[in-house]
Amino acid sequence: MQKVPFEKNLELNYYRVIIYRLGIALLLFWFSRLFFYLFNLNYFSHLPLAEVVRILIFGLRFDISALLMLNAPFIILMALPIPLRRYKVWRGVAGFVFYLANILGLMVNFMDLVYFRFTQKRMTGDIFSYASEDVDVVGLMPQFIKDYWPYQLTFILFAVLLVILCRRVKYRPRKKQFKKYTNLGYQVFAFLILMAAIIVGIRGGFQLKPINIITAGKVSDAQNSAFVLNTPFTIIKTLKMDLLKKKNYFSEAECNEIFNPVFNEYPATAEKEAFNSKNVVVLIIESLSSEHIGVFNRNKNDYPGFTPFLDSLIDHAVTFQGYANGKQSIEGIPSIVSSLPGLMDWPYINSAYAGNKINSLANLLNEKGYTTAFYHGGTNGTMDFDGFANIAGFQKYYGRSEYNNDKDYDGNWGIFDEPFYNYFAGNLTKTPEPFFATFFSLSSHHPYTIPEKYKGKFRGGNLEIQKAIMYADYSLGKFFEKASKLPWYNETIFIITADHTSESFLDEYKTRVGMYQVPVIFFIPGLDLDTPTGKTAAQVDIMPSVLGLLNYKKTFVAFGNDLFCNDPNSFAVNYTGGSYQIIQQNFALHFDGEKATALYNFKDDPLLQHNLKNIQIEKAEQMEKMLKAYIQQYNNRMIDNKLVPADGESSK
Repeated sequence: MQKVPFEKNLELNYYRVIIYRLGIALLLFWFSRLFFYLFNLNYFSHLPLAEVVRILIFGLRFDISALLMLNAPFIILMALPIPLRRYKVWRGVAGFVFYLANILGLMVNFMDLVYFRFTQKRMTGDIFSYASEDVDVVGLMPQFIKDYWPYQLTFILFAVLLVILCRRVKYRPRKKQFKKYTNLGYQVFAFLILMAAIIVGIRGGFQLKPINIITAGKVSDAQNSAFVLNTPFTIIKTLKMDLLKKKNYFSEAECNEIFNPVFNEYPATAEKEAFNSKNVVVLIIESLSSEHIGVFNRNKNDYPGFTPFLDSLIDHAVTFQGYANGKQSIEGIPSIVSSLPGLMDWPYINSAYAGNKINSLANLLNEKGYTTAFYHGGTNGTMDFDGFANIAGFQKYYGRSEYNNDKDYDGNWGIFDEPFYNYFAGNLTKTPEPFFATFFSLSSHHPYTIPEKYKGKFRGGNLEIQKAIMYADYSLGKFFEKASKLPWYNETIFIITADHTSESFLDEYKTRVGMYQVPVIFFIPGLDLDTPTGKTAAQVDIMPSVLGLLNYKKTFVAFGNDLFCNDPNSFAVNYTGGSYQIIQQNFALHFDGEKATALYNFKDDPLLQHNLKNIQIEKAEQMEKMLKAYIQQYNNRMIDNKLVPADGESSK
């Protein structure tokens, strides 16, 4: 190893290089935030210029924290007061660590330019589980490169700039020497000062608690959190954030009075009738946002919608403009099947609580003699759906392997919707009744592939997904056309909903409320039901509502409401980036875990521009109280593995 002569070495030079390189990296991180805003401008178009500037300034606090977390190894390597720093190999290793860390940081920032559109939040630590276990990354990579090449070129430009600019400063020893700079005591002192500064920077200041994802809510409204944060920060902060904390907002008795997830009676009836053993079919349509449904948007001029079949079916069904309880498929399935909302930074399926005993439509109906099955045309193992189906008690799982005919493979995710629906209908005819079956479609998932024979058949819209939505709707219509001729059809309750929403075009669907709006539809052939008025529906309401329709009498735990009972206190809860939201009738309350931060009347204020928290105080307090009880029940039962009723436990 080539050693720099000691008499020519000046220890201050290392600190100069460290500061310069970190400064360049910070500048590029800041510009990547600006690009995040510009590339997703339609999601933040509601922000006035002054608020944009404010976020760009205060967002630096998160950039600095992420930068120091990423670069801690590099800083230590170059600031550690040891003679090895004089060797080129040592400095070369340190340089490699620096470039690797910061290029990866920039990479995930640029990945979120696109990924944000699908989740409306920054990526978190679960992305590694998702990428390594749930998705064929290698197989999908060519399509993503084709679709999003401008973003990749921009990232490459930033990475090249990082290298070029940082290499401009060399470890050049200065001629003039000062004894104090080579004194070991001085070096140790400087190192300790630097380490203290790093700790303060990572914590985001001298406040009691380090900054976290939830801190973004203090900079701007919760719906702008993704703009405030940066992706390296959210990933690092959630790498091990899989444990909930117990809440004690109320005593256990008080909490049960406000909200109790234990169901064992239905206020709508004085006496329960005998169990109604109808078949149950839950149809989950990938990314079926309310924005795509014509019926929900009839008040918008020249907006045709993209679901002609579903629009016709809705006229004969109980239909709610409902809400998803998460933003990912992996969160939607537990919400729908087990009435477990996604109120953690990690999806339940991948969390530390995935081994908890849970109630689900599958295991509860198994006890009633039902045949239960989960259908998803994706490659077996995708998103751990098959694993969750097993935990939830489904007796059978049908995926791409069971379909066993790759002539109908879409080349990306799995079997096209239409042939898999046909397979589904045929299988149900051979399934012993009563049965409970869940079907999860996939053709309306990026890259929105449509069978070659239908090229040009479906009308597009402002979003690329909308042509695929029309194919998904067409396939759903073909399923009902076939099913209506089969013997089990008239003895079946159908529920139709989405796993989550898609990216949006219309402004009101880009808000914190609109980004969760999905249909919740109950259809019983031959029976035109009136939709209960004044109800707020969510995915988690599906399980208790189905069990109510079946006159199920046993006790179970669910974090939803029976939409067909007379209880007026229906509501929806969702969570993102450390911020909770409860929606009840026309109001949405935002809550940071300690206090309410905003209240909106989204019927009168669809873009959520007028915070009513300090105006409608009583309403805000009532909704905050309900939400706190809901969170306390969820966290404490999840931690204590009490997601099924204890012996003798009741709702009273």
